[in-house]
Amino acid sequence: MSRDMYRQRILDHYRDPQNYGTIKDPDVTYEDVNPSCGDEIQMYAVVDDEDEIVDVKFDGQGCAISQASASLLTEKVKGMTVEEVRDLETDDIREMLGIELSPVRVKCAVLGLKVLEGGIVEYEKGKGT
Repeated sequence: MSRDMYRQRILDHYRDPQNYGTIKDPDVTYEDVNPSCGDEIQMYAVVDDEDEIVDVKFDGQGCAISQASASLLTEKVKGMTVEEVRDLETDDIREMLGIELSPVRVKCAVLGLKVLEGGIVEYEKGKGT
C-alpha cells in the first residue's frame, strides 16, 4: 500500500470509525486521556469463556490518528485472546497505520492500545488471574 493509500485509510477510519459506540454490560471497560493533546478513548469488550474477545467497541474524541488507530485496533483484536492482545506492541500499531509517526503522534496512535490493555489488566484482576 502506498503512503497516500495509508493516509486515506486513516482518514476513512477517522470519518467513519468501525466499532464506534458502547457495549452494555462489557467484561472490559477502561478509559484514558493523552495529556499531551487531550485525546480521549474509552474501550469496551466482551470476553467469552475461552478468553477470546468476541466484541469490542470504543468511543471518545481526538485527532485523526488516535481515532483511526482505535478503529483499526478494534478490527484487529476481535477474535484474539486476551493474552494475544496483551502481546501487541507499539510496532503493531505503527504497522496498522502504515505511516511514519513523530514521537508525539505515537502517543496518539497507541492510546487505544494503552486503554485496551488497561482494561484487560482490570478484567484479569476481577477474575483473580
